[in-house]
Amino acid sequence: MEQLLHYVWKHKMLPLRQLETTDHRSVEVIDPGLHNRNAGPDFFNAKVRIGETVWVGNVEIHTKASDWYQHGHDRDPRYNNVVLHVVEQADTDVQTQEGNYLPQLCIEVPKTVSEHYRELLSTDHYPPCYQIIPSLTPLMIHAWMAALQTERLEQKTEAIQRRVELAGGSWEDAYFVTLARNYGFGINGDAFEQWAQHVPLNVVGKHRDDLFQVEALFMGQAGLLQPEAIPPRYQQDALNEGYFARLRNEYLYLAHKFTLSPMDYSLWRFLRLRPQNFPHVRIAQLANLYYEGRAGLSALLECDTLDALRNLLQTHVTPYWETHYVFGSESPKNKKRLSKASADLLTINTAVPMLFAVGRHRHKEEYCDRAFDFLEQLKAEQNHIIRLWQECGLDVKNAGDSQALIQLKKEYCDRRDCLRCRIGYEYLKRSEQK
Repeated sequence: MEQLLHYVWKHKMLPLRQLETTDHRSVEVIDPGLHNRNAGPDFFNAKVRIGETVWVGNVEIHTKASDWYQHGHDRDPRYNNVVLHVVEQADTDVQTQEGNYLPQLCIEVPKTVSEHYRELLSTDHYPPCYQIIPSLTPLMIHAWMAALQTERLEQKTEAIQRRVELAGGSWEDAYFVTLARNYGFGINGDAFEQWAQHVPLNVVGKHRDDLFQVEALFMGQAGLLQPEAIPPRYQQDALNEGYFARLRNEYLYLAHKFTLSPMDYSLWRFLRLRPQNFPHVRIAQLANLYYEGRAGLSALLECDTLDALRNLLQTHVTPYWETHYVFGSESPKNKKRLSKASADLLTINTAVPMLFAVGRHRHKEEYCDRAFDFLEQLKAEQNHIIRLWQECGLDVKNAGDSQALIQLKKEYCDRRDCLRCRIGYEYLKRSEQK
């Protein structure tokens, strides 16, 4: 398997015998080079001694030497700088586009490495490497968790930058979209993001001093002020109460004035959703947050403590929603404030990534440092992913650790990409030594 050959070469898991090319010249691997996952040779800037000469250049790896021709490398000038062809089977000589014959080195994947790699791929237990977790050193775990945490923040930064581009370069709008998406708390995340993209903040800003108009614009753009969006059993009650009609009339006026059109209300999901997470409630909370001037990027950047951030994000619903979850359905009075757990999730998934992204964009390390500090201060999230790692003996201390483990599962374990995982490396390395 070519992936395993890449792995063996990258980590220098080479045979203990003297290495030789197929034409019997000695080979010493000084530096395997940088692994390239894009188009071009597999490893850049490798350093190898072949015979008496030290070569610095690229290395290409194949299961069979004839794959060189199958992949068209003999016609590709990007492969003219290859200094060594590493293969498992040297079934033919190979030439570059310039006509030069390449030295070839035959290596094999150690039996224990291939066996244990198959174990990692075939096990149904999660995580598949659970057996070695207790034996890993704290230093190794800390280093890998720190790398995963940064990787996750960088991934979220890319998502924020895409929102900035969609918003015509506006970081303010991109923050609002990011905040709204995370108000969906997973189930309605996509719908909330689409809703936020339908909310023209330049228009809402003209009415920011009128909470009723802000709510009318927010609810209307969500498609929730269309009569057919109300469950049939509540429609008559909603119309009798009058609040729905007032909001709808205000929205229709503003929509006509500013040429607005709502999103498709059928995108909202209610099945198996707790009432406090209904879109109406979350949008009412966002309306209050916006009206009070606490949904802006500048307000976020001013928060230099976790308590200040929690206070910024804390909000409640507008008066009507204190006794309703949907239009026409009355419930006991409740201000429906964000729970501390929900506020912390917003901090983890909105505030921290935004601070990190802005810090990278503006070259302000203090924002990036603050993002990491907040993750270190927050308690670890509690979900099935974190519990499974804890059951394996991994100590999860804070939100930085839990974010790292979520990244590990989604980007490595779920993809069975054990060859890029440091825990997977330890699993294979230790297996080889047995």
